[in-house]
Amino acid sequence: MQKFPVKKGDEVVVITGKNRGQRGKIIEVLRSRERVVVEGINIIKRHLKRGSKPGQAQGGIIEREAAVHVSNVMLAERYDARRGNKTPATQPAGA
Repeated sequence: MQKFPVKKGDEVVVITGKNRGQRGKIIEVLRSRERVVVEGINIIKRHLKRGSKPGQAQGGIIEREAAVHVSNVMLAERYDARRGNKTPATQPAGA
């Protein structure tokens, strides 16, 4: 099994996909599927059926985070360092 560049609790930035540029904290790492669940990113809706027993779920539409592939996220500190080192396209490199 490969080593992951991120772990639970790290702050990450999504670098590609529909949530590009958004930040969040890693809630869960799914090593076998090479995915991570990031707080507030990739929100999906699940239609939950009502349980018949008193202790079971009430049912309804639940919003929760779905997994994102680990290659689509980057540690926030690495992202900030990379963005800080780039020169703007409007200025010449020597100025």
